[in-house]
Amino acid sequence: MRRRDLIGAVGFLSSSFRATAAPAADIDQRIRREAMDRSDILRTMHYLCDVHGPRLTASPNAKAAGEWAMKWMTAWGMTNAHLEPWDFGYPGWTNARAVGFIVSPVRQQLYFGAAAWTPGTAGPVQGEVVLIDPPLETTHDALSHYLASVRLVVKGKMVMVGAAAPVAIDFDPPASRLDDQYLTQVLHPPPRTPELPASPGRLSGLARNQLIDRFLVDAGARLRIKDSQRPYGELQAFANYTYDLAKAPTTVGLRNEDYCRIARLLADGKPVLLEFDIQNRLHPEGRVAYNVVAEISGSDKADEVVMLGAHLDSWHLATGATDNAIGCAIMMEAARILLAVGLKPRRTVRVALWTGEEQFCYGSQAYVAQHFGTAEAPKPEFAKLNAYLNIDDGTGRVRAASVFGPTANADVVGAALKSFADLGVVGAVAHGVRRIRSTDSTVFSRAGLPAVGLSQDPTDNASAWHSNLDTFERILETDAKQAAAVAATLAFVLASSDERLARFPPSQMPAPEGPEPSLHPATTGPR
Repeated sequence: MRRRDLIGAVGFLSSSFRATAAPAADIDQRIRREAMDRSDILRTMHYLCDVHGPRLTASPNAKAAGEWAMKWMTAWGMTNAHLEPWDFGYPGWTNARAVGFIVSPVRQQLYFGAAAWTPGTAGPVQGEVVLIDPPLETTHDALSHYLASVRLVVKGKMVMVGAAAPVAIDFDPPASRLDDQYLTQVLHPPPRTPELPASPGRLSGLARNQLIDRFLVDAGARLRIKDSQRPYGELQAFANYTYDLAKAPTTVGLRNEDYCRIARLLADGKPVLLEFDIQNRLHPEGRVAYNVVAEISGSDKADEVVMLGAHLDSWHLATGATDNAIGCAIMMEAARILLAVGLKPRRTVRVALWTGEEQFCYGSQAYVAQHFGTAEAPKPEFAKLNAYLNIDDGTGRVRAASVFGPTANADVVGAALKSFADLGVVGAVAHGVRRIRSTDSTVFSRAGLPAVGLSQDPTDNASAWHSNLDTFERILETDAKQAAAVAATLAFVLASSDERLARFPPSQMPAPEGPEPSLHPATTGPR
């Protein structure tokens, strides 16, 4: 999932740079030339997206992509490449066929995506459509009362859930990079406001959705229809987060234009008959999922580690290019660059490609729990990690970094980034937030480890994010090359410095926020 900009970070922009942490000019130029003139990013992207996409967690494609990445990095000269298993606990899921039509009052093809981890139709099925509109901000009792009132309405029907609302189309969109706005946000981050607790008794969005699913199954609904709520025919990926096909009806996410058309026909008093043929498959072997790990061995500090990471998994409606094959390609490319230009880091540089990120960073949670532990309950490797670098903002050029730890860490990282000021990099921000959010770096921060999130130009990722448009064509090659050069330089500096990034002392370590991390998907659900 795309990580948001630096708005939520706590801290300051580094205004001074330590020369000792900056790369030598010749190293910077060697890295830049390799990154810009001999890049392997597009070839890596072709294999991750075109050959092995989509890469839904626990699917055969996700494992095949990991196996390919492992072999590819080994061919570059990396060592100790392997798949590291973690317990997902549920079967993988893929869609093999999804077609649908309005049958009457006219015949017209529908554009939709099947929701992940929902059952298929067992062949073509037809059914009349009804629309129900359960309350959004509601309690369990109030929602149950509403659903009971429509039980007879939905039996045997295809059920649209939620009122129709045409999504506005912007005929004069702003420039995609939003440089001025972005720089303002980075230079002057607003104070972080504490999250307000949910109203007592109010259902979360996840709990509301699962209650509706259970009701539709029990009431004998034939199929659930969701509105993708996006313009221009975009389809949003949906999933059943119980991962149990018995707990959800066959579910589709319909493009907003089709959803609204059917709603207007119903409002006009015209019966609407639909037909769907959806074939979904389960993959029991997916109960064990895999992260991909490979290394460049260090020299005199080889037992210490700098990690480069991005998430390999994607959603199933497209090939997961901006979210986040490009992040994987950038971090793989950063390691390739170090090898190609003959740089010898003192610390081991380890690339990790995570799965389960889109479900709730489960792959990185499992890895951190196994290898590092937490500041409160550290494992031996906890003290050996100098930094974890993460990229998950899409295809734009790197503009800044957020760093978990004391403010001195922002100076160190900012100094390493200073040589890229001509390419738009503005510096680094320190923060002390220990809460798992929408990207894997927050898992490391939650553990109290020095995580560095690389923040990028937003470009037009919003139109591709979790949608059927997230394909190879969205990639900005020059921006991705810049990002790889930045990641390679920062990794080399942090892997070669005399001192490690600072840690909060125990008396100053911020308290963890939010619920305890869980390695069992059904207990937490999506972000």
